[in-house]
Amino acid sequence: MPLRDNTADHAATDRTFQVDLRGLVDLLSHHLYSSPRVYLRELMQNAVDALTARHAVEPHGAFGIRLYADGSVVRVEDDGVGLTEADVHTFLATIGRSSKRADQIAEQRADYIGQFGIGLLSCFLVADEIHVLSRSARTPDAPAVEWRGRGDGSYSVRTLPASARPRPGTTVTLTPRADAAEWTRPAQVHALARHFGSLLRHPVTFDDGTGGTGTGGARGPGAPVNPEPAPWARTYPTPGARSRALAAYGEEVFGFTPLDTIELDLPAVGLKGIACVLPETVPAGRRHGHRVHVKGMLLSEQAEEILPEWAFFVRCVVDAESLRPTASRESLYEDDTLAAVRDALAERLRAWIARAAASDPDLLGRFLQAHHLAVKSLAVHDDEMLRMLLPWLPFETTDGHTTLDEFARTHRTVLVTSSVEEFRQVAAIASAAGLGVVNGGYTYDRELVHRLPEIRPEAAVADLDPETLTAHLDPVDRETELAAAAYLAQARDALAVFDCDVALRTFQPASAPALLVDSREARHERTRSQLAREQEGGLWGDILGALRQEAPRAQLILNQLNPLVRTAVTIDEPELARTSAEALYGQAVMLSRRPLRPAESSLINRSFLDLLAHALRKDS
Repeated sequence: MPLRDNTADHAATDRTFQVDLRGLVDLLSHHLYSSPRVYLRELMQNAVDALTARHAVEPHGAFGIRLYADGSVVRVEDDGVGLTEADVHTFLATIGRSSKRADQIAEQRADYIGQFGIGLLSCFLVADEIHVLSRSARTPDAPAVEWRGRGDGSYSVRTLPASARPRPGTTVTLTPRADAAEWTRPAQVHALARHFGSLLRHPVTFDDGTGGTGTGGARGPGAPVNPEPAPWARTYPTPGARSRALAAYGEEVFGFTPLDTIELDLPAVGLKGIACVLPETVPAGRRHGHRVHVKGMLLSEQAEEILPEWAFFVRCVVDAESLRPTASRESLYEDDTLAAVRDALAERLRAWIARAAASDPDLLGRFLQAHHLAVKSLAVHDDEMLRMLLPWLPFETTDGHTTLDEFARTHRTVLVTSSVEEFRQVAAIASAAGLGVVNGGYTYDRELVHRLPEIRPEAAVADLDPETLTAHLDPVDRETELAAAAYLAQARDALAVFDCDVALRTFQPASAPALLVDSREARHERTRSQLAREQEGGLWGDILGALRQEAPRAQLILNQLNPLVRTAVTIDEPELARTSAEALYGQAVMLSRRPLRPAESSLINRSFLDLLAHALRKDS
């Protein structure tokens, strides 16, 4: 039986999504906005965009924004383009619709801060009702229109006589909820207005209803929120005065005195600002957020994406025209423009470093002392910076902390260790033997040392290995070697569990009784040996055992010049010889400053107690 086509009987019906406004506001407060305080930023932002639209209609008008908060209401009034009754129905009553999308404004979309049309909803974070009174500047004879939106999703609209609002513009009034007092007190509203709007290009004033200055400073009628333009937009009598003013602004914003201040100016995207060089070392990988304004409105204080990762030695405050905010308007949208800005700002920082290297060695020295790790990170990936700064960068060497340029003048062959541990093992002995060794265990150091020949072609660089070091230790004479043979055999047997060989040499300083030469391969071998023992035979154990036989072993090199060693090698009592060898090994491990394995900790404790017991028996 053929199937019946029921399409005609069950026609689809289009329906409209039902929006739970309270649920939407809860979503905004917990997932989109970082804090309820953003309600004031959104209101100021809408006012700024309305003024921008008004200037498109009346280019030479003098317009501004007025804020009012007396503890019972918060009001934001602007002289912007305003709304007609049709605009109110279209834009204020439709979630997600932005008045900036109107046909007359769409072509100038880049002139506006907000682009998502949900900013007004942020007011429900602090109030249950939003009251809007507006009059359009585009239609001079249009009546005033009143819109009241409530948190339950309902709203009402009515027209009023023009006398209800004699001049075009918009006034938004909020009656705060009791639980929102933290964000709507007059002092807090004034502080938030200065925080978000200190760089706005339109005049913004604040009134706290007291008729005077109020208790928190200049907050009376008409008190300016943004009395001065951005510091980089002002005129100064001298370059020195400008530099001091920018540094003072950086200190005010970030709370530290900058080591130097770098002006940032990218005309292509309308970006201006400053980068403040931190005066102290920043831990590797810690990225500070930067203060980013868009068209004067503060967007974020934690915008990490404005600079590359290696630039963690500066904090920036910038104001840009063409950067695109995310939906929350609290961070930047990652697009081609932001990538280009990041590259351009990185180039400005490189240029500052280059100028310091060329003309201000004192500033460069103080900068490198604090931020050599950041510069090393940059030099690894930037050939130009490598050539420019490698001669200046400090490294830990057997000659102390010095630059590679100076170190290479003294040592024809520069040896570099692969870890801090290896450097500490060999530093004193290598220095006494006249070897030039650089600690390559710190981040970027080993890679940079190997690139030294790119700067100084006559320099030779090689990794330090045990054979290189032991080749510079003097052998003992044949008679001494034969006399110590029995002791060395006992020592090798005692330390076999650690895959460690024992040798007798002479080296400086004489105060060092022993040197533990422990290559990376030897450490890996011990790990494999331990795994083989845990396997208790079997194919895997045989494979690991075969690998163990091929890998190099660690070496405990005893110093014949040391009085303690000269005494130890004469011991003919087997148990005491083993104990003394274990004690010398334990001391050498501790001097290497690497973490002790449990078996080594146990050996050190046991050898100490055995030596103490032997001494007590001897005295008794």
